[in-house]
Amino acid sequence: MIAVSIVHGGPGPCCLSPNFFMYLVGKDKTFEAPIDDITDEEIKKALLEIKNATSLSELRVITEKHSSMLQTAGCYRFMRTLEDKKKVVADYIQWYFIYRNHLSIQSFREGLATLDFLNALEQHPSLFFSFMCYTETRLTADLLENIFHVQFGPPGSSRRQEETRVISYWQDYLLSVEERNGSLSLEDILMFATGLREIPPAAIQPKPRLLFQTTSRFPVADVCANTIKIPVLHSYEDFKKPWIMASRTLLGLGFPKVQVLLLLRHIYGFSKHLKFVILKSENFVSNNFCKSHKV
Repeated sequence: MIAVSIVHGGPGPCCLSPNFFMYLVGKDKTFEAPIDDITDEEIKKALLEIKNATSLSELRVITEKHSSMLQTAGCYRFMRTLEDKKKVVADYIQWYFIYRNHLSIQSFREGLATLDFLNALEQHPSLFFSFMCYTETRLTADLLENIFHVQFGPPGSSRRQEETRVISYWQDYLLSVEERNGSLSLEDILMFATGLREIPPAAIQPKPRLLFQTTSRFPVADVCANTIKIPVLHSYEDFKKPWIMASRTLLGLGFPKVQVLLLLRHIYGFSKHLKFVILKSENFVSNNFCKSHKV
């Protein structure tokens, strides 16, 4: 599934460690990882005792104490020097993550060979690093702004002048949200517009669009088309009030923001009625429906 997803422009797992990824594609012949990556607390404690031994006699006592654990991994040996502890710890980590999971790793590689993806992975590991490995990417106001293709009116028109003014409100509001001035987050706004809380490595398809509308003072989203319509209002204060009101009333229901709209989307249908449902949600907000808790 991973190979099929990435080949067709979808997301990758984004969960592998860089060390395991390089081992998987054959760039590293041995696997290295910190002791803290081991989830078994007893094993972690034993390896830390070996690593922190300060004398040869202490090291021999500790390895004898944990001889059963080391023998299971095939790395028990007579300690001749204090430096031998590094080899023992490294060998055990290699066994813990790689050798004892050999069949699972082999099966994983066979799955990645679908559509010849494994060959591409081995030839160009740097290109697929972000698809396969976890990297923490912080969503910023600039990044979120650049995701959307803004559709302006004709140049020189009064409509274009209004839209240029409103887009500055949008940019200022994103900066305000980034600075945590309110209950909404940039991830909430991204999810409102696209249904995603983070940007996939292969980008969002179709490309998100930002449109302008004068029929409502509330922002309207169509997550099937990755489209958000922001209201054309006369001041920044008027522009940000609907976002604040929406976040407060949705929180009054006890649901995470935005997810209420996705819940309604599920109830009323996938795409046909989506615009209707989101437009109806404006009435919920404007009527302060959290007071009655009735939908």
